[in-house]
Amino acid sequence: MTTDHLTHQRPPGHIRHVASKVPEVTVYFWIIKVLTTGMGETASDFLAHALGPIPAVGLGGIALVAALAVQFAVRRYVAWIYWTAIVMVSVFGTMAADTLHVGLGVPYTISTPLFMAALAVVFALWYRSERTLSIHSIHTRRREIFYWAAVLATFALGTAAGDLTATIGLGYLGSAALYAAAIAVPAVAHRWGSLNAVAAFWAAYVITRPLGASVADWMAVSHHRGGLNLGLGPVTLSWTVAILGFVGYLAISRKDIQHGLMP
Repeated sequence: MTTDHLTHQRPPGHIRHVASKVPEVTVYFWIIKVLTTGMGETASDFLAHALGPIPAVGLGGIALVAALAVQFAVRRYVAWIYWTAIVMVSVFGTMAADTLHVGLGVPYTISTPLFMAALAVVFALWYRSERTLSIHSIHTRRREIFYWAAVLATFALGTAAGDLTATIGLGYLGSAALYAAAIAVPAVAHRWGSLNAVAAFWAAYVITRPLGASVADWMAVSHHRGGLNLGLGPVTLSWTVAILGFVGYLAISRKDIQHGLMP
């Protein structure tokens, strides 16, 4: 699912008049997306342990608002600004799902369908208003609001789903294997089936969250919990360095800038 596939899903006659606020969908997009999901998972847990749940949520919320404010303020896609916002969404989305479970006692069997319903509502309102869910139509403020609302919902949903499968017997490594297999389904259904590119993209986008989070948790948690016992701090740091490396490369190479479309 690349940009070329997604742009074919735009409504007939649609012309983009301003620069897109999202990157081109390439292999780098998916690599960084998975990295941000894992980093957000372990960073959220690390902050909750270091600062306490309430201060951590407050700090995460402030950082999220600041990152999105900068993202909304710029007029076109800027790699480090966009991916900083994604990281903050990842951290806060994890906190939102964990707060429901740990703070309010809501089981994952309830929070997972709850976040799924929230995402469905966002998609329904977005499509009703704009007649498209393509990420390559993000060139107005209203569409950008819908886009980031959907992104936040996918992160919260993916966190709850990943924790659900990890706690019902699969463990973190088993969950990672499950979601690694699941993420191939929309790609196969699009290439050899009848699933359109936009639906395939969003399905894969949702699955990247529990995939990355499960791998990061497996690396961080203790041997007793089935992990490698590397620790939340070291895993968060190493994944952050990887994100910085890829985003820095894209900022220099501009391989994630869309070309051939009217600015």
